[in-house]
Amino acid sequence: MSFSNEWEERYRENTHLSVWPWSDLVSFVMRHARPDRKNFRVLELGCGAGANIPFFEWLGVDYHAIEGSRSIVERLKTTHPELEERIVAGDFTRGIPFPGRFDLVVDRAALTHNDTASIEMALEVVRNKLSSGGKYVGIDWFSTDYCEFEKGTTGGDENTRTGYREGSFSGVGKVHFSDREHLLHLFRNFEIMALEHKIIRREIPQDGWHFASWNLVARKI
Repeated sequence: MSFSNEWEERYRENTHLSVWPWSDLVSFVMRHARPDRKNFRVLELGCGAGANIPFFEWLGVDYHAIEGSRSIVERLKTTHPELEERIVAGDFTRGIPFPGRFDLVVDRAALTHNDTASIEMALEVVRNKLSSGGKYVGIDWFSTDYCEFEKGTTGGDENTRTGYREGSFSGVGKVHFSDREHLLHLFRNFEIMALEHKIIRREIPQDGWHFASWNLVARKI
């Protein structure tokens, strides 16, 4: 299983527990992939502590999720008993254990914690589970313009870093960074419908910190 033991430890220690829906994910789903019919099926990769679940429940979609951490999945089944059969622990780079296809697959910075080979396997799994014309919404794919890119050590390929000792990536294992060309290559079997590059620079204090990531929408062709 490619899911890192480091993330399992972070969840057991109650760190990295984001519980509010990610605004970029809400915006991209509503702008580019808003449910338009009954029984619209959504799959979330790496749902973590369930930050996006209230948003999808509000939309009234048929929500499913696969998450690598068994600890956080057990917690979610307690807080969301209505989804007990629809949230599972597993490795989404190797397969999706739910039958049927999905109209939308969403991922907020989940695939980005894998190396290039695992991401390519995951995207092929996603493509096979999407219905014809189905969409994938990816939020916060870390950019090579992110200042953290230069701080890690090589994690098996030129786009993957590891070994962070401080900051938000400390103790989380692999972190993947992309530039535009790399993303286009990864999604070569999809039609990219939207691609945005987000950069946030800290002005006070002026310590050189800046965040950069990609948001994208890709359609199965």
